[in-house]
Amino acid sequence: QVQLVESGGGLVQPGGSLRLSCAVASGTIVSINTMGWYRQAPGKQRELVAAITSGGRINYADSVKGRFTISRDNAKKTVDLQMNSLKPEDTAVYYCNYRPNLPGVAYWGQGTQVNVSS
Repeated sequence: QVQLVESGGGLVQPGGSLRLSCAVASGTIVSINTMGWYRQAPGKQRELVAAITSGGRINYADSVKGRFTISRDNAKKTVDLQMNSLKPEDTAVYYCNYRPNLPGVAYWGQGTQVNVSS
């Protein structure tokens, strides 16, 4: 079992920035894996925001390209999401995700709320 702990959510004005962090608090992770961030707004399905593989391959949702940057530290077992130029439509609960290179296996953090509002 892998436990993920997130931090960094909050309230920010449009155009502002936030940085989300996620750490593997417990459990053993495999060397080949993907870590990422998903979000879920009220009444909507959970969607991928950004993901990064252990080899450094990155994937962004079109809606955040050019504004968000994902990074990870394999030694520290952390993944961060730098969010700039935030928009009200970025308001959601953001979830950290870890997927080892095993079919059907995924772990989630508890979620952190991001509110973008003036």
